[in-house]
Amino acid sequence: AGVNPSTVSRVLKDNKSISQKTKDKVRKAMAELGYVPNVAAQMLASGLTYNVGLIFPPLITPDRLNEPFFMQILSTITSEAKLNDFTVSIATGMTVDEIEEQVKLM
Repeated sequence: AGVNPSTVSRVLKDNKSISQKTKDKVRKAMAELGYVPNVAAQMLASGLTYNVGLIFPPLITPDRLNEPFFMQILSTITSEAKLNDFTVSIATGMTVDEIEEQVKLM
């Protein structure tokens, strides 16, 4: 489009300081090039991940996740997250130490 990267960024944010003519030119170039915003880069720049971390208590037995209580909570949180364009990360394990490791990875 022949503009600075900062102008493209402002177009993506629909900044009022950019003229409609420039916005149209940049958007046309984006469409022609098949541009898709990089979600990971946006998260890094904004500091927002749009992710909910869910920590289940230690699993005493491997089949504990089959309990209706946990599945109902998981289903409800996942549904609400989806409605609000969030993802869900789940941490669980057989011990508190295993769960702590999962949380660190999240």
